Amino acid sequence: MCLVLLGWRTHPEYRLIVAANREEFFTRPTESLRRWDEVPGLLAGRDRGAAGPVPGTWLGFLPDRRRFATVTNVRLPDEFRVDVRSRGALMLDFLSGDTVPEKFARRTAAAADDYNGYNMLVSDLETLWWHSNRSDRAPRELPPGFHGLSNNALFGSLDPDGTVSADSTDSVWPKVREGVRALHAVAAANPGDVEGYLAVLSDRTRADDSELPATGLDRPTERAASARFVRHPIHGTRCSTVLLVHEDGSYTMTERTFGRLGRAQDTETFTGRVDLSARPE
Repeated sequence: MCLVLLGWRTHPEYRLIVAANREEFFTRPTESLRRWDEVPGLLAGRDRGAAGPVPGTWLGFLPDRRRFATVTNVRLPDEFRVDVRSRGALMLDFLSGDTVPEKFARRTAAAADDYNGYNMLVSDLETLWWHSNRSDRAPRELPPGFHGLSNNALFGSLDPDGTVSADSTDSVWPKVREGVRALHAVAAANPGDVEGYLAVLSDRTRADDSELPATGLDRPTERAASARFVRHPIHGTRCSTVLLVHEDGSYTMTERTFGRLGRAQDTETFTGRVDLSARPE
């Protein structure tokens, strides 16, 4: 997953709005959004390319247990290790467990070297917590608002004046900055517009060279990866996911999958209801 945009408790009718793109090699075996037999009720795609016995996911929602989680890798090619646990398995730990988000984030932070670099969001639909094991900042509960993250060790949040800033001196990447603003625009105009959120995710505008991050990729690939939707023959956007959780408990989760060079494939939608009347234990 390489771009996550979300609105958290920003609208009187919506508890959570998520729009996310997963970028990955097209050769990596993947199963699209579906219900899992191993974790009854879980809605998630499955990463079959991860090492280890535990299946993993990049984004999942378990309505019966009021649990949402997503992860992006922090792109540090020189630090990649093969002797660590899958980040997707970390997501499954939270989704299938019963640890509250704060405790889970802090416990995971204490084992930072168990994984390659990640940006993580976990929520029980009462609180939303962020942590990156490549940041010097402690796990943090995100306040109500519009937020975004990608493949560096920070998140960006929409300020009242319309700027998107981070809680550090680091710059927010253009795809996150403009993506958060675009998500906010759709939510303000029509918060239930699934196609509007998918359009936000489909934007292929690349960053100016002056704003390109330096993550170890060659310059042409860095340019391609700077867009919200990455169109590339080898490594690009594999799927776009939209999750809307209403304050009345109803939800919609939609995934659109893509092949090489951004060719649209299938669209899958799940709907249902989550009980928001009782706080999680």
